[in-house]
This record gives sequence, C-alpha cells and structure tokens, in this order.
Amino acid sequence: MPVAVAAIVAAVLAAGGTAVAVNALDDNSTPSSIASIGQQSSGDETVPVSGSSSQNPNWEAVTSTVSKSVVAISVTLSNGEAEGSGVILDKDGHILTNNHVVSGAQSVQVTLADGRIFKAKIVGTDSSTDLAVVKLQDAPSDLSPATLGDSSKVTTGEAVLAVGNPLGLANTATTGIVSALNRPVSTSSSDSSGSGSSDAVVTNAIQIDAAINPGNSGGPLFNAQGQVIGITSSIATLSQNSLGGDSESGSIGLGFAIPVNLAKNISSQLIKSGTAEHAFLGVTLTDATATADGVTRQGAKVNDVTSGSPADKAGVKTGDVIVAIDGVASPGSESLTGFVRGHAAGDVVKLTIVRDGKSIDVDATLAVKQETASSTPSGSGDQNGQSGQGDQNGQQGQDGQQGDGSGQDDNPFGDFFGGQG
Repeated sequence: MPVAVAAIVAAVLAAGGTAVAVNALDDNSTPSSIASIGQQSSGDETVPVSGSSSQNPNWEAVTSTVSKSVVAISVTLSNGEAEGSGVILDKDGHILTNNHVVSGAQSVQVTLADGRIFKAKIVGTDSSTDLAVVKLQDAPSDLSPATLGDSSKVTTGEAVLAVGNPLGLANTATTGIVSALNRPVSTSSSDSSGSGSSDAVVTNAIQIDAAINPGNSGGPLFNAQGQVIGITSSIATLSQNSLGGDSESGSIGLGFAIPVNLAKNISSQLIKSGTAEHAFLGVTLTDATATADGVTRQGAKVNDVTSGSPADKAGVKTGDVIVAIDGVASPGSESLTGFVRGHAAGDVVKLTIVRDGKSIDVDATLAVKQETASSTPSGSGDQNGQSGQGDQNGQQGQDGQQGDGSGQDDNPFGDFFGGQG
C-alpha cells in the first residue's frame, strides 16, 4: 500500500528549473515594512464548464466533463499490489500521479474512466515533490486531457471537487471547499514496495475538506469550472493511540493537495528529461519570531548560510529572520521551504528579512540544487537538504530545520496517504 507518514515538521528548500546569479544586500537594499504583506494574481485559463461557478457550482456538469480525464492506477510490487489515481495530461498518454503511488512498481496498469485497460511505463519520478509521470503504451487517439488551472488564483472557501480511486472504488467524486492555502505540510513518503525507504516532502499545500482516502493519491482536485488546481496527495488522521488500537485510518476532513503550478513545473521536466531539477537558498533554519516596524511576526531564523549559495550572494546573514517571500507571509521554516519549492531555480524571489529590529527586502535568485544519490532515512539530518530533519543528536540538515534530538516525528496526527493495497 503506498503510504506517506505525515508530519508538519522539516524543511527542504527545493523547486525546479535552471540557475543564474543573485543580487547582494548592500546600502541600496530596499527598506520593507512587515506590516504590509501583499497578494498575488494571475491571468485566465480555458474554462471547461463555463456555466458553473464557486458560488453556484454545477457538480453534475463538472463531473460529467472532467471524469474522462481521471484514471485508476494499479501497480505490481515485489510484495503485492497497490492502487492509486492519476490525471491525463496530453493526447500522447502522459499521466500525472504521486511518486509514492508508483515508486517500487515492477509494472503499471492504467484503467480509463470507460473501463479500458492499458499498460504504462514510468517516464520519471520526483521524490522531493512526491510527483511522477507515467505514459500509456499504445495510447488510444481519443484520450481526454484535463485542463490545468492556476493554483495562485485559488481562494479559501471556494468549492472544489476531488475525483479518484479511493479504496479501489474508481470514478469516485467528492466535493467540499478549500479550507486553507499555503498550509505547510511535511511528509515522509514511503514507497509502494514497503522497503522502508522514505523521502522528506515539504509542500505549501491546498487544504480541503472534501473526503479523500487511500487510493485518491495522485488524483486531480478540480475547481467549480472543471480546471485542475491540485493533485491530492495526503490526509491527516488521528493516531491509533488516540482512537484505540483497532481503529483504522481514514478521512477526517483534513486533506491536502499539491498545487497545480508546482505539478506543472515538475511534470514538464519529467516528460522532457525523466528527472526534475530543484532549487535551494542554502540556509539552515529554525522557527522564530521577529519584531520590526512595531509588529511582531513569526518567521524562519537563519542559523547558517552556505558559502556561495543564493542566500549568501543575496546578503542573507546568520541571525536574520525571514518573515515573507514575494510579499506573502512565511511564518516558519516549513512555510518558507514550501514557497521556495513552488518556484523554479533561476526565479528571482524577494525575501523580507528582519535584522537588528529593522525589516529589509532583498532579491535572491534561486540556484539549481545538487541532489544526493540516495535519500536519508527518517530522523537524520542530510547535509544536502534531502531530509532536513533533526538527527539523533539534534544536529541540523542543510536547508532544514534544527532537530529536537529525538529523531522522532513530533506531529500529533498520524497521517495516512497513498493507494489501496
């Protein structure tokens, strides 16, 4: 069964793209007020169902329109089978899903909404963002690709529809609302094979209350006009200790989706080359508060800056507290991680930092992160930021949070992700 044990814990500063140089912090740095954190906007995209809106959703029309773009995914593992969901990206048969759905798969089978079954091959996987792309073999000519929206336009309270394969029940649709945006969610994503290997995944997720369960992983989250705004990937569940030893994990109305803008970036790289590059700032972080302009805010305190890194070139210093990125509040190391991961390497980001009681804006250009060959087991600090979790001695992982010395997950929730095994 593909699972990812959740947390709201470590930080890894990563995204995808190419690198360029950065601006240094000097006397010409722009003063900033942390009392004024702005908002973002974006352009319009194609609307599959024009007669439906968040205020008056026509879920029957939306479901009828989008269901043909959703697939059920079955994988054969060394120790059994597992199931998940996916969404059709193009006429060539590329399908987007979660990495933890197909990781460790010996074979992949995709079932279309009309019941036709096709073999598929894995095009590329990205454990850092828990995304993967598979491609149908001998894809039919009548595929119905989904319309990808713009997750930067999603608003809290808007109506959403999740479609997928929960518990093996294909073509299941559930509705709800966006409960929160930019929710920092850290997970340890175990692969389907049950090998025990895991990768830290940190996402500023879209939180939803639509019911999603094991098997929904990799399926699309639609807005009321039929655009994909996210990829459902995880749920929070109460731990068995709090529910009783015989209790089973399931939806409690706390679901999380990977924003589609991040999914578009990573999937396009996977289709092109089979791999995805990631960006980083080059800092170690802990949660902290800082006061400037008469306002106290939560942020991410810089404990160390890697020499020659984007943060170093931008003039970020040890002791700085980063409280916003691109004008959006970043209340902690996980949040900052999620925001950076949502960018491509080479993007210029504006960091609002507090230093010596004053707030300053500084531009930094994210650079390509050099990945390690293997992942670090849960509970250890990876000097390249793959895990970012604290090791048994409470040390820090590069681009990660400081460990608490326990090597354990402090999250009060036991989280349950993935497909039905």
